[in-house]
Amino acid sequence: SHRHQHKVNLFTFMHYSLLYPTSSPFLTLHVRQWSNVPFFTVPLARAHGKSFAHRSDLRQAKRIVVKLGSAVVTRGDECGLALGRLASIVEQVAMLQNQGREMMIVTSGAVAFGKQRLRHEILLSQSVRQALHSGQNQLKDMSLPVLEARACAAAGQSGLMALYEAMFTQYSTCTAQILVTNLDFHDDQKRRNLKSTLHELLRMNIVPIINTNDAVVPPPEPNSDLQGVNVISIKDNDSLAARLAVEMRADLLIALSDVEGLYDSPPGSDDAKLLDTFYPGDQHSITYGTKSRVGIGGMEAKVKAALWALQGGTSVVIANGTHPKVTGHVITDIVEGKKVGTFFSEVKPAGPTVEQQTEMARSAGRTLASLEPEQRSDIICALADLLTERKDQILSANKKDMEHAVSRLSPAMLKRLSLSSSKLNSLSIGLRQIAVSSQDSVGRVLRKTRVANNLELEQITVPIGVLLVIFESRPDCLPQVSALAIASGNALLLKGGKEAANTNRILHELAQEALSIHGVKDAIQLVSTREEVEDLCRLEKMIDLIIPRGSSQLVRDIQRAAKGIPVLGHSEGICHVYVDHEASVDKAIKIIRDSKCDYPAACNAMETLLVHRELLRTPLFDQIIDMLRTEHVKIHAGPKFASYLTFSPSEVKSLRTEYGDLECCIEVVDSMQEAVDHIHKYGSSHTDVIVTENEDTAEQFLQQLDSACVFWNASSRFADGYRFGLGAEVGISTARIHARGPVGLEGLLTTKWVLRGEGHTAADFSEQGSMTYLHENLPVARVLPGRRTTS
Repeated sequence: SHRHQHKVNLFTFMHYSLLYPTSSPFLTLHVRQWSNVPFFTVPLARAHGKSFAHRSDLRQAKRIVVKLGSAVVTRGDECGLALGRLASIVEQVAMLQNQGREMMIVTSGAVAFGKQRLRHEILLSQSVRQALHSGQNQLKDMSLPVLEARACAAAGQSGLMALYEAMFTQYSTCTAQILVTNLDFHDDQKRRNLKSTLHELLRMNIVPIINTNDAVVPPPEPNSDLQGVNVISIKDNDSLAARLAVEMRADLLIALSDVEGLYDSPPGSDDAKLLDTFYPGDQHSITYGTKSRVGIGGMEAKVKAALWALQGGTSVVIANGTHPKVTGHVITDIVEGKKVGTFFSEVKPAGPTVEQQTEMARSAGRTLASLEPEQRSDIICALADLLTERKDQILSANKKDMEHAVSRLSPAMLKRLSLSSSKLNSLSIGLRQIAVSSQDSVGRVLRKTRVANNLELEQITVPIGVLLVIFESRPDCLPQVSALAIASGNALLLKGGKEAANTNRILHELAQEALSIHGVKDAIQLVSTREEVEDLCRLEKMIDLIIPRGSSQLVRDIQRAAKGIPVLGHSEGICHVYVDHEASVDKAIKIIRDSKCDYPAACNAMETLLVHRELLRTPLFDQIIDMLRTEHVKIHAGPKFASYLTFSPSEVKSLRTEYGDLECCIEVVDSMQEAVDHIHKYGSSHTDVIVTENEDTAEQFLQQLDSACVFWNASSRFADGYRFGLGAEVGISTARIHARGPVGLEGLLTTKWVLRGEGHTAADFSEQGSMTYLHENLPVARVLPGRRTTS
């Protein structure tokens, strides 16, 4: 605890022979020769010697080197420091340090900080002289001399360190400064001294801040970056960080600069793609651009340094540290295993990356969209046949998943995970319905207009593009969504829960087998790598629509993460059944039982029962309560209902609760209008029901209620694509645009405009032009891909 009260500043100069003591009562350090200090090793979380194979393993990193490039530390004018960025970086480093990790910083910035100080001094000096000798009107003619970098470094080192020290003090974290040159690594004794110093600092929970001693370092020699396997020349902070990471047996080196990471061609070029992972054997496929706006190391130097560190057993990530508002907490995100920057790995995965899978799906999806409708229908029918023909294989795989999940999942989730012969038969029937509806989907003409003579405009249906469907514990979702994607000509990327891995694998193989009939096997891809859902949601340039199928928490997480991709779905299924005072007893009992008890885990199950006040203490109300008790439904009383009871059930914690089990809330309302107001306030715009024999009351309810599905005298469980006759659904949407309610085939289509002319120009229709607009509506006919209609 004393380390929070006292600061230790360690200045290790070129020969590392002297340690300047502080006045701290906690630690008295005397001048001594470092060669007499025993080598101290901090125990690590893992045996060092091999770098991490996957990003997710970075969470295990114990000892971390953070390299801050000149572009990260300095302002855009290269004169002075970027204080906002530095504050964010310091906060993240301190947070990781306080988690028990050992953090080291290799920093630039001394030259920029010194340049700012020296310019200020020179300007002040010149302004005073000119004011005395030439008058104020000559101040604008002042020019600054070229400042020598070593002088700037000498002037800036102390100020840079003082700034770091002040910032880290806010987090009760001590720092120490170490200045090095290339010579310090070439001399064995000095190198041992340096390592001992660093180990001692880490042992005392101090963050070493390391920099090249630019005040005395010679100019870098060109093409002297690498000198064999065991030596790397310290010509910049990239090579310094790499050498230091290997010498200190660090688990992770994070190199921050002003680019997002490593691209397969110079950033900014049309075809440049950010590489999520880089493997040593991929060097030949990389084209390097120009170096950073400041500093002496370009991307080529960074890659060489990274590969050298990787060979030495240290994992490396190169990322952008210049836009904290955009990149967020980049350092902590990297340590948490998130897809930030470029991760260097020696282990190349056996299969394609998720980016490659998406490209494959998009390419095959375009071919799928160009097939004849009958061909897409053939594929879906083939998949329907395979579901019944291979049911033994499917059920065997599902049995394995069930055995692994029985001790980990709730009964409701296990029911979702389970498949049966009857479920597979129902799936097969639903797929055949989709096959029929797919005959008239892609390429359908919605509107046809004669804009002018020989100038005709059509609006036609087209696929959305690449869909990403993320689902939990619902393997039956895979063939349903696959069939809808095939029918609509969309490419599909599937990410299922690990609890259904075996079942998903066999179902995906069957889907690809069916697609192979017409050579579009790759149109549907199953993501089976360690990809996190949040990482998939960042592929905004590759994915056109995300459809989550799972818990409300999953949907909310995806909606939050997918900032650049639209999300189709609902975060909650808080469905209401309102029993009016003019309701039929038989209908009310039947509808409530089915809405709550048929499948309590479904998103269209009733969660809140609203009862008209006049029904309290009537036979109908007693029958409802008896039925719910018989079905073992746990009842929670709403505040108003509880006020009518002497001994009430447990009062509800929130009227906005999705139970997903044999539980529900009962609340009392005074009228149909109050029921509508209650649903608008506490509902999720999913599915809501009125039970009444009064047609006028029912129609007002249906018109006033703003939910995706509104029913009269029918169970909420009808809110389903299969029951609506859509064949299947990709989900239920409570969004206000594009698709709403159960989303079937139509919801996976968008439109494009096709204009056919004969040399028409906009100028033809100007005041001086010879043509006029007609805008005549024409009869429409179905358009098959590649064919023109005739008017």
